[in-house]
Amino acid sequence: MAEVVLVNRTRFTSSLKNELLDQFDQLAKETRIPKSRLFDEAIEDLLKKYAAKDL
Repeated sequence: MAEVVLVNRTRFTSSLKNELLDQFDQLAKETRIPKSRLFDEAIEDLLKKYAAKDL
């Protein structure tokens, strides 16, 4: 099977608390928004939060 080529994304591996993963799965299912898009939004919000603190 051919490897999927990602053009606008980068694959990486991480881990989450079990409770967060269950909630994340449910949110993606209920909103019908892909997990990758939800994760992008969460990271963008986190970066804005810390940018505002002028690290």
